[in-house]
Amino acid sequence: MADLMEWTCKVIDLAEYADDAVDVQARAFGLADDEIAVRQRIMRRHGGFAGARSLGAFDADGTLVGFAYGYPNLKDQWWSLVIEPELARGGHRSWLDDSFVVGELHVLPRWQGHGIGRTLITVLCRGQECSRVLLSALDDQTPARRLYRGLGFVDLARPVLFPGNNRPYTVMGAYLPFG
Repeated sequence: MADLMEWTCKVIDLAEYADDAVDVQARAFGLADDEIAVRQRIMRRHGGFAGARSLGAFDADGTLVGFAYGYPNLKDQWWSLVIEPELARGGHRSWLDDSFVVGELHVLPRWQGHGIGRTLITVLCRGQECSRVLLSALDDQTPARRLYRGLGFVDLARPVLFPGNNRPYTVMGAYLPFG
């Protein structure tokens, strides 16, 4: 087995890596079997959006151990349509303008705590033409939320319930570049 500290970050084609990425997401985040095919289709579609970026973290053997992707916000996309009224309630609707959206960021549990998540989100957002970044995270005090807060993210709307999911989320935003 490769040393857990040996990993590299590189740009990936999200459509090509969708199956592996969803496997990482399922193991890191806990997806039900019926969600896996749906998530693969969503990732492939998102990877084709104008301005989309995708990164993978690979161990020394070339196995995907983490990934992140995002794209400039599209107000007519499902995610934006769901969060818009929640942001508006808190006076944060303008965050939908000029924002980059982190669609997903996941790292396999045994690889967490090695700076992979921080590297993925930092590199993903580096050089963005957008002035802000948005994401949604479980509305709980998780390591991911601590990471995001450490990068300057603040809570913009909570709790947010996405259709088909009974877990509450928080929509978070930060200014770019990260401080």
